[in-house]
Order: sequence, then structure tokens, then C-alpha cells
Amino acid sequence: MNRIQNIAYFLIILVLGAIILIEGSFILVPLVWGIFFAVALNPISSWLERKRIPRGLAVFTSILMVSLVSLGIFYLLVNQMLGLIKEIPEIGNNLESKLSRYLQELSQLVGIDLAMPVQGISFFPEGDFNKTLIETGKSLTLAGIVPLYTFLLIYYKDFFMEFLVRISTQNKDQILTWAEDSGRVIQSYLVGLIRVTGIVAILAGTFFYFLGVNYFILFAAFIAILNLIPYVGVFISSFFVILYVFLTTDSLVYPIVTFAVLWGIQLLENNIITPLVVGSKVKVNALAVILAILLGGWLWGISGMVLFIPLVGVLKITLEKNPDLSPYAYLLGDEIPVTEEKENFFRLFQNRFFKK
Repeated sequence: MNRIQNIAYFLIILVLGAIILIEGSFILVPLVWGIFFAVALNPISSWLERKRIPRGLAVFTSILMVSLVSLGIFYLLVNQMLGLIKEIPEIGNNLESKLSRYLQELSQLVGIDLAMPVQGISFFPEGDFNKTLIETGKSLTLAGIVPLYTFLLIYYKDFFMEFLVRISTQNKDQILTWAEDSGRVIQSYLVGLIRVTGIVAILAGTFFYFLGVNYFILFAAFIAILNLIPYVGVFISSFFVILYVFLTTDSLVYPIVTFAVLWGIQLLENNIITPLVVGSKVKVNALAVILAILLGGWLWGISGMVLFIPLVGVLKITLEKNPDLSPYAYLLGDEIPVTEEKENFFRLFQNRFFKK
């Protein structure tokens, strides 16, 4: 009976939590963005404080520096996006002509008329495009308060630490140690995630530049952001990029080379870059990331789809701090256990083929 009551309480809390997250998104979404930026910018602000710069000025300077860089990147992406939108009619005509040509060649090969009308291709339905513009405007409006949240969270960080000390009835030193360690690990995870995204963007952008892709910065950012979704993200982003390369070049060699290079970057990122930059302990499996994206999109829209990816990593780190909850952290990770049968097989294989 107690077990049924616990399950019922858990479901009630889950439903109420979802309702609060949805109804309070106007407040919670910019607050979570502010927390993430505060954690990421705290090292810069602390370094400036050690140079005897007042905390308020140090926090403002760090936010200003990152804002200027972000605005520069945003300007480049928007500029290239507008150029790509202008080329959509020409890309549609290229798609129509290439489909007609390949269908005609296939018809001659098999002896069957496979011609089909492909006119009127629309990449962006008008209603969906207008809805996207409205949601983007709303997101930009909410983003205006994020710097304020970031500033206050960093400025009052000692205030929050004192709050943890006062709220804890025992083991105050342990509480402070846990807060500092958790913040340090979360900070390393978020900064590492940004570094991995930047490295992937640089690798993809360099390849697109030498390949002659017009909007190489836009496609590099597209690849890097979707690369946060393991396996599925690179498949989706690669499809659109390869399609663009296919429609803007005259040879099939370019799309094939693009496919090979993008998957090579994915393998390099999964096996070398992420373990070295972020660390294997905070890697999250693909199933957890996909569920987090779907849940985040349902609760908070586009912001939720982006925020819930690092939130899963933060949740995994937090669960690992508690021995009773560590099995749930293992469920979110990507460490595949080696069974006794597999271990014996590998040992037998090694002894047979590599024994001197």
C-alpha cells in the first residue's frame, strides 16, 4: 500500500512540475539561461576581480565581452541566412531540373516512363514561416532579461553561498564543499560543451570553405549545434548540407566527399574531442539526449530543446554526488558494461592472436 502511495505522490509531483514549467516558462526560461551564462562567465569575472577590479564592473565587463562576440557571430549567421533565403527559388529550380534529368536517365535505363511533375516545390510553407517569426520575436524579447539575470547571479554569488550555510542545520562544511565541487564540475561541463561545439564548427567550416560552399559559416554552425544530439543530430544536419551541396554543384563527387568528411568529424568528435575536452564521465547517452530534446520542446519550445541538453548532463553530475541516486546517473550515461562472457572472449582472443 505504501508503495502505491509513493508512486501516486511521484506522479502527482511530476504532473504539477510539468504544469509549473509550462505556465512559468516566461520567468523560468530566461532564468535558466541566466544561470548557465553565470556559471560559464564566473571564471572571467573572478579573474578580473583578482586584478582588483570591483565586482560590479568585472561582471559587466565579462558580460559585455561575450555579448559583443555573440552579436558578431549572430550578425554573420543572420546575414548568411538572408542570402540563403534569397537563393531558395534558384535552389528549387535546380532540384526540379536535376530530378527531371535523373528520372529521364533512369527511365531510359529500365525502359519505363518514370517522369513525374515536381513543380511547385515549397521549402517554407507561409503559415509555418510566419509562426516561426512570431516565436523568434518572442524569444528575442525574453532574451533581453537574460543579461540582467546573469549579472545579478554572479554579483550575489556570495549571498547564495551564505544562504546554503544558513539553511543547512548540520555539516555546513560538507554542504559548501558539495556546492563548490558541483559548481566546478558543471562549469567544466558547460565550458567543455561550448569548446566542443566551437571545434566542430571550425572543422566543418574549414572544409566547407575549401569546398567552395557559399554560406560555410551558417552550415558550420548548423552542423556544430545539431552535433549536440548524438548520432541523430549529425544525420539530420548532414542530410540538409549534402542536399545543398548536391543542388549547387555539377558533380556527385562533392556530395559524396561531404558525406565522408562530416561523418569523419562526427567520429573524431565522439571518440577523441569530447572525451578529452568534456570528459567521458559527463557524457550522456543518445536516448537520454533525444528524450530531453523532445521533453524540452514540449515544455519550453525552442529554448527548451537547447537548454535540456546540458540540463541532462547537469542532472547526471548531481545524481552522481548522491550514492543512493548514482544508479540513475548511470542510466543517463553511456558506459556500456562488459559482461563476464565478453571479458572472457576478449581475454581468449588476446591470448590466441597476441600472445608472444
